[in-house]
Amino acid sequence: MSVRRADALGGRAAVVGIGATEFSKDSGRSELKLAVEAVRAALDDAGLSPADVDGMVTFTMDTSPEITVAQAAGIGELSFFSRIHYGGGAACATVQQAALAVATGVAEVVVCYRAFNERSGRRFGSGVQHREPSAEGAALGWNLPFGLLTPASWVAMAAQRYLHTYGLTPEAFGHVAVTDRRHAARNPAAYFHGKPITLADHAASRWIVEPLRLLDCCQETDGGQALVVTSVERARDLPRPPAVIVAAAQGAGRAQEQMTSYYRDDLTGLPEMGVVARQLWRTSGLTPGDIDVGILYDHFTPFVLMQLEEFGFCGPGEAADFVAADALPLNTHGGQLGEAYLHGMNGIAEAVRQVRGTSVNQISGAARTLVTAGTGVPTSALILGADG
Repeated sequence: MSVRRADALGGRAAVVGIGATEFSKDSGRSELKLAVEAVRAALDDAGLSPADVDGMVTFTMDTSPEITVAQAAGIGELSFFSRIHYGGGAACATVQQAALAVATGVAEVVVCYRAFNERSGRRFGSGVQHREPSAEGAALGWNLPFGLLTPASWVAMAAQRYLHTYGLTPEAFGHVAVTDRRHAARNPAAYFHGKPITLADHAASRWIVEPLRLLDCCQETDGGQALVVTSVERARDLPRPPAVIVAAAQGAGRAQEQMTSYYRDDLTGLPEMGVVARQLWRTSGLTPGDIDVGILYDHFTPFVLMQLEEFGFCGPGEAADFVAADALPLNTHGGQLGEAYLHGMNGIAEAVRQVRGTSVNQISGAARTLVTAGTGVPTSALILGADG
């Protein structure tokens, strides 16, 4: 896909299966086992068998290689396998890669997966620990000596500037947390099922790195999520309504770093998501008014507000009021703040459920769903839609 013109991928592939493990803080089993459980569940949901799979896609930040998962899941020969970089920014790109493989005939059925013990194993929220020398590490090295050691601290820099620029208080971020937890409270799969919060709860939660409070930060989760992608034609013969990939995009902005792009002219937006937004609208021919549900990557609440502004749902500095007004159904699974932090893959699954009409927080008539991947890093997004 070019950043200057529409591409021809839209409408040629669909997500036909979704499967997940339970979401917990201590899975009690290996990341490989979690991956295999999710893959098998997704294939069962799609009405397909391991023998049907000939492609696999995951993240670079995954301990379970494609060939190992394939072997453990009973999958045979593979004609396509791929890994996407940049942490949570990879989520929607895994589906884009699968769709590209299907559309070009490189593979017929591709499984995308993500599985980790992010709570009981490696603690992602703990930030920088031992790293091998790399160009990415050099970029972080400009910030670490000043105490910017964790993802929360990296985001807090941009969040503080956002509040200052638009004359807002940290309550602006609370609307995202309250919305997510309201939906999570009605979702039996969510870690915070039955536990909604109020703006007062948000304001009373402890500071992590000002202006971010505990309830502005996503969870650390053990679990796995998998998705199955095949052609739209084949999808029509399968048991579940397909979620057609209307458009898919990746994006990196100018002066892009991983979470520490502080040398840009403006810190109040997410230029990498702006690149993605322009590509999605250009390719799909849609506008923000055509989107029925938004599943926006919410590792930290401020970046949800910035995403809404980058996609044009509202003007700069207006997103908090937009969320407070429930102007767009948002993160109906509970998001990564309320359901689970699976690096955005569980968000794609919720987008599929909305298109199918099977979400526990179903939006009536939801035919087009926008789902985004990690922000602050090179990222990706999808528009999924009903067939026909």
